[in-house]
Amino acid sequence: MTNNNQPTNFIRQIIEEDLASGKHSSIRTRFPPEPNGYLHIGHAKSIVLNFGVAEDYNGECNLRFDDTNPHKEDEEYVEAIKEDVRWLGYSWAGQYFASDYFEQLYNFAVELIENGKAYVCDLHADQVREYRGSLTEPGKDSPYRERSMEENLDLFRRMRAGEFEDGTRTLRAKIDMASPNMNMRDPAIYRIRRGVVHHQTGDAWSIYPMYDFTHPISDALEGITHSLCTLEFEDHRPLYDWYLDNITIPCHPRQIEFARLNLEYTIMSKRKLTQLVAEGHVQGWDDPRMPTIAGLRRRGYTPAAIRDFCNRIGVTKSDGTVEMGVLEASIREDLDRIAPRRMAVLDPLRVVITNYPEEQEEILVGPNHPKDESMGSRELKFSRELWIDRADFREEANKKYKRLVTGGEVRLRNAYTIICEKVVKDVSGEIKELHCSYDPDTLGKNPEGRKVRGVIHWVSALAAVPAEVCMYDRLFTVAVPDGVKDKPFQHFLNPESLSIRQAMLEPALADAEPGARFQFEREGYFCRDTKAAALGELVFNRVVTLRDSWGQG
Repeated sequence: MTNNNQPTNFIRQIIEEDLASGKHSSIRTRFPPEPNGYLHIGHAKSIVLNFGVAEDYNGECNLRFDDTNPHKEDEEYVEAIKEDVRWLGYSWAGQYFASDYFEQLYNFAVELIENGKAYVCDLHADQVREYRGSLTEPGKDSPYRERSMEENLDLFRRMRAGEFEDGTRTLRAKIDMASPNMNMRDPAIYRIRRGVVHHQTGDAWSIYPMYDFTHPISDALEGITHSLCTLEFEDHRPLYDWYLDNITIPCHPRQIEFARLNLEYTIMSKRKLTQLVAEGHVQGWDDPRMPTIAGLRRRGYTPAAIRDFCNRIGVTKSDGTVEMGVLEASIREDLDRIAPRRMAVLDPLRVVITNYPEEQEEILVGPNHPKDESMGSRELKFSRELWIDRADFREEANKKYKRLVTGGEVRLRNAYTIICEKVVKDVSGEIKELHCSYDPDTLGKNPEGRKVRGVIHWVSALAAVPAEVCMYDRLFTVAVPDGVKDKPFQHFLNPESLSIRQAMLEPALADAEPGARFQFEREGYFCRDTKAAALGELVFNRVVTLRDSWGQG
């Protein structure tokens, strides 16, 4: 009945008990985003949970857009959400919009009015807040609370007809203004929004239902058995149940809350992510530094790594903050397994091999993956002039330095050993190129009787492909950027979150597919940028380093 590869948690235990007791014969969940922005890694946790639970118990999961705030929502976000869910590897049983139920929701509101459970209130927003009271003081009844059923029905129909200005009237549930739970103090059910064009219903409606009213009824209409949501909705559960208990609807889903995902060195507030985009701190919702699924996808994260991350952190009832290293470990392990190896020189320094024939070009062979022979090999062009990384040479260094030094010998990966014999500098004293000699008897083996310092990567200067490489780092300099008093989260933006290198790559990378991922040997894991590829440009994004080095000297 359940997938044994999935770790158990309290939600799965509840579902198994419900199935065992016969309360439910099948499971139906839903993922209900509001289409007012792009999904982020926190939403991925909910996607993996809702779709994963449905899959593991042979149930179904719906995709439903909670589109009750048309002034904030857009069809662009609808399509982006669908793409993200598909990319993560899931298919929905049914696609719905809360707006599909607008007529039914209206009729349920009428039913509440007819049963004396709802009334039209003329208090404006500031007055509603004043009447609501506080956590230590009960609220006061609205002076409009005892309107007759007939008057309420008439006013509500006229609200729908667009006769009243925005903010002048609301429909409120009649519950308990003295309730210790503020959500139960006569919450709004409908508000007036005239002249707003809804992305699904156009201008058909002048009133829109509130989320707390819409959500439980939408769940019930779809036959949802377990309505899984984050902990901030725990105090809303009594209201969720109240609405369903007071209308004639056959299904009564069970709301279960779990801890939302908080991830170090980033933010999960959709409002603040919108600010980052609007203020130009990042280059759109799919900027590879963003925690959005679109940003992670463009950076080079895999669906498998994100699903693995969500399973690693688990599902609990207590909030906490997850270390960024956990997410990075998931993608690092996945790419170590699947990413072909390539050589790329990110800070090129020219090397001239003085004893190699000038016109000669040699074809060497390098494995695509040292741990997976089935991935085959690729050709490596070797010539008299090469590029090595500038950080792989020092004029002088102690014995701990395992790369090239003047008079020292290193191995070129998959090639020969070379010795640096001369350093050529320009007029400013900057190293321009190195003159080295090679040992032709060392292809594929170490020299006899000589100790080689280390192994470095290289690219033939004749065959090298120039490319732009984006070195992405964490977007913020502190673990919790929106948790520091008197400091806006923008204050902690990392000025080094993006640096751009003009690199030289081995020729096999010239034809890399957009989105293809590789390990640049000794440098990290990189992905060909999809947007640049669409423009015919060769740009690679660093997905993650080879090992966790954040904060180390």
